[in-house]
Amino acid sequence: MKVALIIENSQAAKSSIVHEALTSVVEPLGHSVFHYGMYGPEDDASLTYIMNGLLAGILINSKAADFVVTGCGTGMGSMLACNTMPNVVCGLVIDPTDAFLFGQINDGNAISMPYAKGFGWAAELNLQDCYRKLFEVERGVGYPKERAAIMAKNRGIFSEMKAAATKDMLTVLQSVDQDILKAAIAGERFEEYFFSNAKDEAIMDYVKGVLSA
Repeated sequence: MKVALIIENSQAAKSSIVHEALTSVVEPLGHSVFHYGMYGPEDDASLTYIMNGLLAGILINSKAADFVVTGCGTGMGSMLACNTMPNVVCGLVIDPTDAFLFGQINDGNAISMPYAKGFGWAAELNLQDCYRKLFEVERGVGYPKERAAIMAKNRGIFSEMKAAATKDMLTVLQSVDQDILKAAIAGERFEEYFFSNAKDEAIMDYVKGVLSA
């Protein structure tokens, strides 16, 4: 699995803490982590929570990433921004129980976490425990198990409703403010990671055009 990490500007100073916690859990499981920034508060490319969502949409819809881990001060803004994107289902994860239940019941492809609110002593241990509850177990199994079938049915209905309520990702890219789009993909490692992993040619071509403009 390709796991993308995206950090918002107000929490960029904690980037290394989050990155280390994530890689320590998912890499031993055979997954790869691609850190799209921010890497520190002094980065030239600055990401707002709105850009986090847009970048998540690009990565998921192009298949450059299978799962996105993001967040902001409360986690709320990045979660909302992610959920505006087609095919992105993002949950707010604060503790390991949230992570487990989101994976079991909703089986989404992105999480947003608070990196300011409640982020105190031993915060990295909570991050690791959340990632374990999310990545070490099979997702979508249902909880409680006897409700697995109805939960799977509801996920399918939700996906159909989201598809009906959102535009395709290429249309989104063409419709959004192009300056915001260009800022969202301005990270120093974006081109390296994105173009080596993405599969959707139409999205790739459009992104190339934005980068070269």
